[in-house]
Amino acid sequence: MSEFSLSRRLAAEALGTAMLVGTVVGSGIMADRLSDDVAVSLLGNTIPTGAILVVLITILGPISGAHFNPAVTFVFWLKRHLGLVVGLSYISAQIIGGICGSLIAHVMFELPVLQASTTVRTGAGQWVAEIVATFGLLASILAGIRFRETAVPWLVGLYITAAYWFTASTSFANPAVAISRAFTDTFAGIRPIDLPGFIVAEVAGAALALAFFSWLLRSEKPSD
Repeated sequence: MSEFSLSRRLAAEALGTAMLVGTVVGSGIMADRLSDDVAVSLLGNTIPTGAILVVLITILGPISGAHFNPAVTFVFWLKRHLGLVVGLSYISAQIIGGICGSLIAHVMFELPVLQASTTVRTGAGQWVAEIVATFGLLASILAGIRFRETAVPWLVGLYITAAYWFTASTSFANPAVAISRAFTDTFAGIRPIDLPGFIVAEVAGAALALAFFSWLLRSEKPSD
């Protein structure tokens, strides 16, 4: 049982997801403005995202667990660490917070607040990339909690930093972030019509990670 009330935990999830998405969208806008080189812009988008994850998980993890991601919440519900009502409340807070993060980024950069992305992100390669990205993210969390819980903020931040570059999709790995990025027609956007494929792939990757690591991390007691 958490020492924090549900309202505080939900506020932490909403704030954390808002700051995460605000960083993803805002750094994408800034990077795109500063460079015409897509690779340089992607690097300018990658580093802030990995960095903010370390910060957010460190400061908000003790309050809510720092999910900021419906796929993570889904896994912890399957592990029975959360009840259904609390899990759905977490997911709602994450989505609302994430959308607010996109809108606030637009305000900061003096762009139209309400937007819909036109960036095409679809196809088998993108979906497989999201399965891989989310599998790896949950692997980092589950194994990190098992072996070195204090390192989880760094494990997640470093993993996402790497996954931006080794996955074809640039590693969304988060349904709330994907939904929120559909609300921005900037460097980080994704067309709303492409969301279902990403979300299904992300949930599948999370479920696969839980199944595999539930087996992998189960130690056997030595015989007497």
